[in-house]
Amino acid sequence: MLLSRPTYEWEKHGDPDVNEGPEILKRNGKVFVIYSASGCWTDDYALGMLTMNETGNPLEAASWTKSASPVFTKSAEGGVFGPGHNGFFQSPDGSEDWIIYHANPRSDQGCGDLRSPRMQKFTWNADGTPNFGKPVAIYTLLPKPSGE
Repeated sequence: MLLSRPTYEWEKHGDPDVNEGPEILKRNGKVFVIYSASGCWTDDYALGMLTMNETGNPLEAASWTKSASPVFTKSAEGGVFGPGHNGFFQSPDGSEDWIIYHANPRSDQGCGDLRSPRMQKFTWNADGTPNFGKPVAIYTLLPKPSGE
């Protein structure tokens, strides 16, 4: 079942248009599919989100709502270009939610060897959706996940 195709302009940087790399998050009766959009060879590779109530049918496109804006995008001032292809984990003690993704340190690096894995904590909005915030600047020291 096709759940998403590039429909918004922010999903259409590069040719061909891309929606890829879906990852699932579940929380408080909601299911989220966080996916990468636009070409990884562009600085505008970003994360989008589909949302469904847990009682919905995941094989019915009508069960999902697509966010009109990206949920995680580049930060030129932080040295984060083309953030995408993400995953999620919790801290060892279960008190923190983390996102792991890759990004380039400079503009126009494409899908090459300069992409590096990065991670940071994220929070949740009052409406129950994930809030990934702004990508943390490259070379920023982060505290270890809680419980390590």
